[in-house]
Amino acid sequence: MNLAVAATAPFGADVLRRLAKRHDIAYLLTRPDQPRGRGRQVGAPPAKEAAGELGIEVRQPERPAELGDLDVDAVVVAGYGALIPKELLDRALWLNVHPSLLPRWRGAAPVERAIMAGDTETGVSIIRLVEELDAGPVGAAGDFPIGPDDDAGVVFERAADMGSELLDGVLALQEFTPQEGEATYAEKIGPGDRELDWSRPAQELHNRIRALSPHIGARGELHGRPVIVWRSRIVDGRLEILEVQPEGRRRMTLAEFERGLR
Repeated sequence: MNLAVAATAPFGADVLRRLAKRHDIAYLLTRPDQPRGRGRQVGAPPAKEAAGELGIEVRQPERPAELGDLDVDAVVVAGYGALIPKELLDRALWLNVHPSLLPRWRGAAPVERAIMAGDTETGVSIIRLVEELDAGPVGAAGDFPIGPDDDAGVVFERAADMGSELLDGVLALQEFTPQEGEATYAEKIGPGDRELDWSRPAQELHNRIRALSPHIGARGELHGRPVIVWRSRIVDGRLEILEVQPEGRRRMTLAEFERGLR
């Protein structure tokens, strides 16, 4: 089967790398280059960087509808970041690697919202894309546990591994069943989601920190200084901060940060 991949985010880049080991990828469909980082320098999406490493053609239309001829039988979507219009959905088999057990956590941030909610299990669903957000029928699904200290990076990596393996069976059989159960929605992470309120329960704070690590970062104030908190743990019911990043500086252990205050 002639195959393309639509991906932008690091999760999509990981899926692309795994698929390229077992399939010939005709091209990558990704979002245009955007300003990134503190200096706001224009940079390539992570999936484009992966495609460059793999020698895969890259297509970057402003909108998916501008893609033109698909030139493939199927497109695998993973962390692409834009809705696919109906006129494209009708011209090929579009499969989405969604890192949750649908219909739980449809939407933009399924991994982050699952960890914030304290879920102890998640998984991957391979669905055929339809116009409604993440509502398509399921071709395959698999589950795995979320450990008490697993962060989003760990969950995304497991999801990429499982999703790329499940895809082979879905591409071969192309059999789908409707989603069952009540849908929940994973809203995009906003500025307010990043703020740490130290008056909240320790487990809630720990869940927020690991949900936003290592890619977004939870923000709080320690010893009167604003920091990003990257790692924590629960010890005897209390929150213990392990790694922080003061404004304009590198990541460091809490002990290093506190030594710098003396």
